[in-house]
Amino acid sequence: MGTKLYVGNLSFDVTENDLQDLFSQAGSVTSVNLMQDRATGRSRGFGFVEMSSEADTAKAISQFNGKDFKGRPLTVNEARPREERGGGGGGYRGGRGGGGRGYGGRR
Repeated sequence: MGTKLYVGNLSFDVTENDLQDLFSQAGSVTSVNLMQDRATGRSRGFGFVEMSSEADTAKAISQFNGKDFKGRPLTVNEARPREERGGGGGGYRGGRGGGGRGYGGRR
């Protein structure tokens, strides 16, 4: 088990300080990262909390998963490693087929 937790179903008005205060009840918190929408700067409703030990991580999961926090039941579980994404656009790029440029052809 790692020490990083996924925390989901957060109210949009929750701050990183709110999460820090809540999870410090289960043990020592190393870091808090609340995900925000790039365009609006508004919370996306989930974040990550890193605890200092695996024991604190397990305690936080058992203590806070399903617990009501600011009117919403939290989803708390061990964070999975981030999946690798492809390096940019998909396989189809659109555009025109080859040929048909008409160099030297009839007019």
